[in-house]
Amino acid sequence: MNKFWIIFWHTFTTKIKAKSFIVSTVIMMVLVLGATNMAKFIQYFEDKKGPETIGVVDESGEYYTALKQQLSVQKADFKVTKAESEASAGNQEAKDKISGYLLINEDGQGLPSGVYKSETISDSTISSQLQSALQQVKGLQATQKLNLKQDQIASLYEPVQFDIVPLKKDAKTQEELNQARGLVYIILFVIYFSVLMYGNMIAMEVAQEKTSRVMEILVSSVSPVKQMFAKIFGIALLSISQLALFFIVGYASFKKNLDSIRESGIPFFNFDELPVATIFYGILFAILGYFLYATLAAFLGSLVSRVEDLQQTIGPMTWLVVIGFTLAMFGLGDPELSFIKIMSFIPFFSPMLMFLRVGMLEIPIWEVLLSVGLLIVTIIVLAIFGARVYKGGVLLYGKSSSFKDIKKALSQN
Repeated sequence: MNKFWIIFWHTFTTKIKAKSFIVSTVIMMVLVLGATNMAKFIQYFEDKKGPETIGVVDESGEYYTALKQQLSVQKADFKVTKAESEASAGNQEAKDKISGYLLINEDGQGLPSGVYKSETISDSTISSQLQSALQQVKGLQATQKLNLKQDQIASLYEPVQFDIVPLKKDAKTQEELNQARGLVYIILFVIYFSVLMYGNMIAMEVAQEKTSRVMEILVSSVSPVKQMFAKIFGIALLSISQLALFFIVGYASFKKNLDSIRESGIPFFNFDELPVATIFYGILFAILGYFLYATLAAFLGSLVSRVEDLQQTIGPMTWLVVIGFTLAMFGLGDPELSFIKIMSFIPFFSPMLMFLRVGMLEIPIWEVLLSVGLLIVTIIVLAIFGARVYKGGVLLYGKSSSFKDIKKALSQN
């Protein structure tokens, strides 16, 4: 057991001191800080630049006031100014006094229609808000032509009351679903990137040691099972340390900037009300998913004689992770789809798909236990099979022939 801990701590300390790991950690921390301070950055540049100004050419002279009023109700993030003619508006736009201008005409029914012109139309927010405001003005004009009273007009434009009530007693409410959907979305990304990044790290570790011919000494002194799992647990401790650091920094920065985030209107999570069960299942499936793909990556890395051949060998594993993540993203809109339910029991997709269902739905506990059980059994089978492949694979050198090398590796035992 002493040899296990030697390899374990060697793997951990070597990786945590590596320049590439330190640089990537610093970059990720900067990104985390940037994300949690995004509201301040947006506010800073908006205050410095000031709101954009849009010119309005109202040829009839009847709609500008109503349009401005509607934009005020919508709390548009730009100002409007009246222009005498299209030529005048074009001249102001050329001198950068306005960002674009809206031409308001009347159609055959005497109702307003508009044409928005700007140097570029990549910012769809302005055009959408102008269109929405003009649509309201058109509606008001149409109701006035029908001689409707003011209270009738108000009743006509009053939003319809529409509630969504689940029939199941234990089903989540719409508010709980929205909260869960956002939280599941974030944790799915954590599972996806941790499985890919740390799984590749294990495969790279094994491939690099084979390239340096250290493997012959290691295999002769340490059993392949101890060696493989020492590396897996070493990288696991590394991943936990790194992710914990990201969480602590992100949480502290989020709490510090909570007021500015609320004022900006950016969606956020109330960490004081996060469901404990969702966090627990997220950690559980992240750990199981890591060990599943880490075991797979370790013995695939043992088949590679050159680091250059690594990506080709672990390509199928990468595709399994990508497919699982893609299905999970698709299932966020409707986690009750039949194929999502079926594939959530397939071990290679369970870490993301079963977590998606647990986080979004109220599912029977036996389904969760069955999925976890299948995952654990698969990890054990992969560990036993992987240890045999690992033992023979680390002694294989020469040109890699991908999965044909598995048979060669098994014959070495």
